[in-house]
Amino acid sequence: MSITKTLSIPELYLPILSKFPQNIQFCFGYGSGVKKQLAQNNKQNMIDLIYCVDDSSKWHKSNIDRNPSHYSALKYLGHKFISRYQENSGAKVYYNTLVPIGDIFIKYGVITTRDLVTDLLEWSDLYLAGRLHKPVEIIKSPSNAELQMALQLNLQSAVHASLLILPEIFTEYEFYYTISNLSYAGDFRMTFGENKNKIENIVKPQMLGFRRLYKPYLKVLQDFVDFPVTNASSLKELKDLNINDISCSQDVRPLAKLHHLNQLPRWPQVALTRFWNRGNFRQDTEDVLRAIAYDPDSNIIVKQCISDIVWKSSVSQSIKGILTAGLYKSIKYSSRKIVKMWA
Repeated sequence: MSITKTLSIPELYLPILSKFPQNIQFCFGYGSGVKKQLAQNNKQNMIDLIYCVDDSSKWHKSNIDRNPSHYSALKYLGHKFISRYQENSGAKVYYNTLVPIGDIFIKYGVITTRDLVTDLLEWSDLYLAGRLHKPVEIIKSPSNAELQMALQLNLQSAVHASLLILPEIFTEYEFYYTISNLSYAGDFRMTFGENKNKIENIVKPQMLGFRRLYKPYLKVLQDFVDFPVTNASSLKELKDLNINDISCSQDVRPLAKLHHLNQLPRWPQVALTRFWNRGNFRQDTEDVLRAIAYDPDSNIIVKQCISDIVWKSSVSQSIKGILTAGLYKSIKYSSRKIVKMWA
């Protein structure tokens, strides 16, 4: 009997993790193989996992000894090369894809704790930070206090960025859609290789998950935004709220926008400053953010600057993936994506 028919997705994680070196500091699963999406067929999707480790060189050495077949020909260059390639290119994630575990396939990415914290706090790549804007399956919780705080601040930053993009009146669905779109709007794979309804497929079946994630951060922003979900006092109330009936509003005056702009991570602020100065730093960040807060097109400017960060990291990580996966797996993986896009 198929393992996928006898075990639920959460029950699969322990047997999967037992195949790998155990010094993983944080692990989460994401994507359609882990979280329910709309228009999802009955076929088992590949399970996407992220392993966060403190020392990537030691981890890859141990993993190559244990699972050499997971790696492309890059393994012959040694674990130190793989570690350097992971940390110095793309979004600083090393993926092995189409890895068979029993009768399922997984794709797993490896990132150092240091690099993940940087992306979460600064949005340097908005790659894994963007994936963590959406509900994910936490398989191993982080024990690192800095990482725990970074995970929370990443969600807080997503709220500020989305409010800057949204108009004065918006729906709850539009809010979560905007959050999810932060890491997709500039992703070149959305042009070719991804389902055009991907964000809708993610948000609608996971409304409760989004509500649980963002309620605490919206509650502390009640001076800036009126969000009815924050008034729900129980899980049952959250479940019972009708997505189509919830209208939200926010303060869009310049001082409110300036508050959100000041709360953005480092790299979006850098991108905004460069955009405003057209590449030449004539005004400092503080002056630029104040000017943008008074600009009627501030939402367009913020969206474009965030998209530029995503574009750069998505292109470089995808090119990197051709080498980490190997040519055969790259073609096979891309073919699966194209099939899903047209399904």
